[in-house]
Amino acid sequence: MRTYLDCVPCFVKQTFDACRMVTSNEVIHEKVVRRVLAKTAQLSFDDSPPHMAREIHRIIRKECRNDDPYRTMKTHFNEFCLSLMPRLRKRISGSADPFETAVRIAIAGNIIDPGLSNTLDDARVTATIDDSLRRPLAINHLEALRDAVANAKRILYLGDNAGEIVFDRLLVEELPFERVTFAVRGKPIINDATREDARVAGLSDMVRVIDNGSDAPGTILNTCTQSFLRVFDHADVIIAKGQGNYETLNDVDRPLYFLLKAKCSVIAADLGCEIGSIVVKGTNVTH
Repeated sequence: MRTYLDCVPCFVKQTFDACRMVTSNEVIHEKVVRRVLAKTAQLSFDDSPPHMAREIHRIIRKECRNDDPYRTMKTHFNEFCLSLMPRLRKRISGSADPFETAVRIAIAGNIIDPGLSNTLDDARVTATIDDSLRRPLAINHLEALRDAVANAKRILYLGDNAGEIVFDRLLVEELPFERVTFAVRGKPIINDATREDARVAGLSDMVRVIDNGSDAPGTILNTCTQSFLRVFDHADVIIAKGQGNYETLNDVDRPLYFLLKAKCSVIAADLGCEIGSIVVKGTNVTH
């Protein structure tokens, strides 16, 4: 798995992008970048990228005096993805395998990631949906996931980004959602989903929604609340969306299923697939 060192160029770009979203003051831009670069020298090379991102975005929020620099982006993609729901529901209900189609659409939502692309727009999201519905699964543990969900009494779904969370709702609709708990981040971090995004997506009216108490763009267990950890430890199956959750949980001994799009070379290499691949990967699944 990659360390934060692999991601320093990406973090510098994130820093500039986030600063420019909230202020045109170049003095603040320079101050933030200098603090971020100094912080990178203090962290362990063994830290995961979400550890580093957590520290970087704390600096950005403090120096820019903005608790949620990506709020406008989050609002836009929530609204855009909600506008797609009627059409996507029809594609799911009319497909030969609604569960698989909903999984693929949920994975497509993983493209909504400003940390990896500053050219993301509505057209790219819709193109990614079409691609995800056609592309073979590079790691295909779909049937194991289907069986695990059918037999689980307690399902924990770990969300990832705003906008994407709307597509997660479409998958939740294909689950026994009375058994589902949906988890979001505890505080704003990049464009990751919070309780407000779950409410906008309509998930709060369907399932129990909790937050993990953390401001990391992943699930760093030692930064999460005890109440979240109790749910995590007692879940019969955990569906974990996105690269951040994969980076922070792939070595954890729990019944995890990672749903993600491999968006960078290091994650693709770790998974043994090509960049752009879509993945349903279960822990302890050998076939």
